[in-house]
Amino acid sequence: MHLLQIPPNFPLPRSRIPIMEGFLAPKAPCLFPTSTQFATTRARLSNAQRRQVLRSILTRATPAGTGASVVSADMAKKDVLKALSQIIDPDFGTDIVSCGFVKDLTIDETLKEVSFRLELTTPACPIKDMFEQKANEVVAALPWVKKVNVTMSAQPAKPVFAGELPKGLQSISNIIAVSSCKGGVGKSTIAVNLGYTLAGMGARVGIFDADVYGPSLPTMVSPENRLLEMNPESRTILPTEYLGVKLVSFGFAGQGRAIMRGPMVSGVINQLLTTAEWGELDYLLIDMPPGTGDIQLTLCQVAPLTASVIVTTPQKLAFIDVAKGVRMFSTLKVPCVAVVENMCYFDADGKRYYPFGKGSGAQVVQQFGIPHLFDLPIRSTLSASGDSGMPEVVADPQGEVAKIFQDLGVCVVQQCAKIRQQVSTAVSYDKSIRAIRVKVPDSDDEFLLHPATVRRNDRSAQSVDEWTGEQKIQHGDVPEDIEPEDIRPMGNYAVSITWPDGFNQIAPYDQLETLERLVDVPEPTVAKVNAS
Repeated sequence: MHLLQIPPNFPLPRSRIPIMEGFLAPKAPCLFPTSTQFATTRARLSNAQRRQVLRSILTRATPAGTGASVVSADMAKKDVLKALSQIIDPDFGTDIVSCGFVKDLTIDETLKEVSFRLELTTPACPIKDMFEQKANEVVAALPWVKKVNVTMSAQPAKPVFAGELPKGLQSISNIIAVSSCKGGVGKSTIAVNLGYTLAGMGARVGIFDADVYGPSLPTMVSPENRLLEMNPESRTILPTEYLGVKLVSFGFAGQGRAIMRGPMVSGVINQLLTTAEWGELDYLLIDMPPGTGDIQLTLCQVAPLTASVIVTTPQKLAFIDVAKGVRMFSTLKVPCVAVVENMCYFDADGKRYYPFGKGSGAQVVQQFGIPHLFDLPIRSTLSASGDSGMPEVVADPQGEVAKIFQDLGVCVVQQCAKIRQQVSTAVSYDKSIRAIRVKVPDSDDEFLLHPATVRRNDRSAQSVDEWTGEQKIQHGDVPEDIEPEDIRPMGNYAVSITWPDGFNQIAPYDQLETLERLVDVPEPTVAKVNAS
């Protein structure tokens, strides 16, 4: 039994129950009498009298306004969140509350002051100032609010993909390949200027020069330390830095250009990329070497690429090679988010001239459905900046070229955020209807799968004989009520599903789309889930 303790001078109820007079000793610190008194008096009280005494004591023991204060605090938070839900993220098409951006919401009722933090997906968010302004406005419009404190932040840098990653890549949010599959189109120029544009937008950026045969990075930037160093304890590579951007290139290894065979080159690239101490990065740009061979495939397999940017020139010959690269990325399930057509035009005498023709970039966009095209002019300053070691967007941040790269940077940030959102929510388990919900990225089709159906259709060596193709796992081996314990993205092409027996199943999106779908699902339950 727990005894209710009260202060010495606490005013206790006396009226209408004279039987309690004997309990109210002036010096008694405890509400309840001794065991003898309690037993004697308890017998003389009716049930109604006992309830009245207890009600009176609890009413007097609760400080006035305590309940109202709790309710008002809850209502105040609901008011703030309702106001903030008016702000829609244009990339996700969802309000910032549903996106989970609102963090650390506190309300000082005495000062009528509201404080919260908006945690965006990236520090380079192009509309973060708009979010901050709108958040201030909608909360300040509440009649009881006198002051609003909004703090802006970004999510910690981490890959969205599951699986074991090399230690050097475990704290990188987005890895972007800048590729052309053809030499001489200005790919390195695009990679470097895009990297410094993203850095100027507030992101933490690294650039990896993957061309061992002809590294360009040492010429295009001018770091004070032009040699890579190795941490003697961890045996990891320390990137060099220039203007806040981390840089790794074989050209900084003191070896110049490599003269070696393909397998050795792949090993060198793997070592440079995965053992570098990149730290926390929002974007790592990989300046891909020309071609679609072993080196390119190694890079795509080692690094969990978020997206790619394709660089081309107006000539038809450039389009032919670029098309090969787009197909390679498509096969590897790496989305191409933008096409940059370099050396497109120049302006003179009030006219625009296209000396190499036009249409290569537009043809790539049209044929492969890549959503964004950016045309770069022929500028002597752009070429000169690459030779001087000072990127054009740094040398002339207000110029025409810098504005085009700014638009490209905004595009890359928005598209990467969309991809991460789509991938992280593509496959999930809906416990309320005991079904796996699937919405493949870049598809409007959403469908439901029975967990047992997914488990029985595993195509790994543990479930299927590699020599005969015979299914080793039988229908009865998987219980009908099986539920996944965890579902995590596995690149842009599959998810990793952990089952109660400890088995990790890799389920490609392509395979999930071919499985038998659930159609006999209770409508009210589905409607409730969708509404949330």
